[in-house]
Amino acid sequence: MSNLIHVILSGGVGSRLWPVSRKSMPKQYIPMFGNKSLFQLTLERNKDLIGETLIVGNKDNYLLSRADLSRAGIAKYNEIIEAAPRNTAAAIAFAALAVKSEDLLLITPSDHIITNAEAYSKAIKSAASLASEGNLVTFGITPTKPETGYGYIEFSENEVLSFREKPDVETAWAFLESQNFLWNSGMFCFQAGTYLEELAKFEPEIHQTSVEAFSKMAAGFVPEHETMLIPSKSIDYAVMERSEKIKVIKADFGWSDLGSFESVWEHWEVQGENHRFIDNNCVVGSTKHVEFLGVNNLVLVETADAILILDKNSSQDVKKIYERLERERPELVM
Repeated sequence: MSNLIHVILSGGVGSRLWPVSRKSMPKQYIPMFGNKSLFQLTLERNKDLIGETLIVGNKDNYLLSRADLSRAGIAKYNEIIEAAPRNTAAAIAFAALAVKSEDLLLITPSDHIITNAEAYSKAIKSAASLASEGNLVTFGITPTKPETGYGYIEFSENEVLSFREKPDVETAWAFLESQNFLWNSGMFCFQAGTYLEELAKFEPEIHQTSVEAFSKMAAGFVPEHETMLIPSKSIDYAVMERSEKIKVIKADFGWSDLGSFESVWEHWEVQGENHRFIDNNCVVGSTKHVEFLGVNNLVLVETADAILILDKNSSQDVKKIYERLERERPELVM
């Protein structure tokens, strides 16, 4: 679709995949999925569906993005480089300001996996059709288990009835059994002008400070002083949960945000990738001989300066370790 611009958000850290994922090498750039990174896979699955590519990243990782763009064979692209992350509402505002008001934006994270290319292409076309009518379109994934690490969308056909926060296990089971809820994928499609209008309506300060910061952008770099004046808020809280123009596409295209060692483990098993599984335990990163005795469901992660051992079911809590180390041992998250 020649008028569809693919906006890739690449500023995340992937803290739940520490110690593999670090500030200097976030998860989207680690070549651990068929010897390719998630960023590269994102580029490859979209390049035949879109007309242009626009990367929104930050000053700490734009060189990593450029390297993967080269590996994916994409020579022509545009980029916006933030001095500091101010969350997705502002990042997407920068993208919308960089194109024509009527242009359609396909917004995707750079660190998700999708395995069904045909279903993905069909969903993108459906979303683009709804977006061209002035709707803000989000993609909802049919749940396959009572996941507590994702937000949920209550829906009826293409109508969004409500957005729900990450639930506890009991609530997640209720969502799954009702069949009226979808996982919130963090992917969107809309016209640039529609998004900016809704952002100005609900978050005028984010809109205005984003416009001012964008106006002072030089050679793709957004200046730090103006960036830090932008309130930090996600697109979900800023716009999607408040607008009356929201539509949802129910999607089944083999999606995972690969945001935890549990989801990485599951993906590797389903895809049959050659990673180390020993007696229902998983070894990540280590080249040493490893034995497990009397335990199962464990993940052992080793890097040059850290070892993490966790129960697979505690994968969501790795972020707490990352946040503590960020305060107490910042060198271990760099």
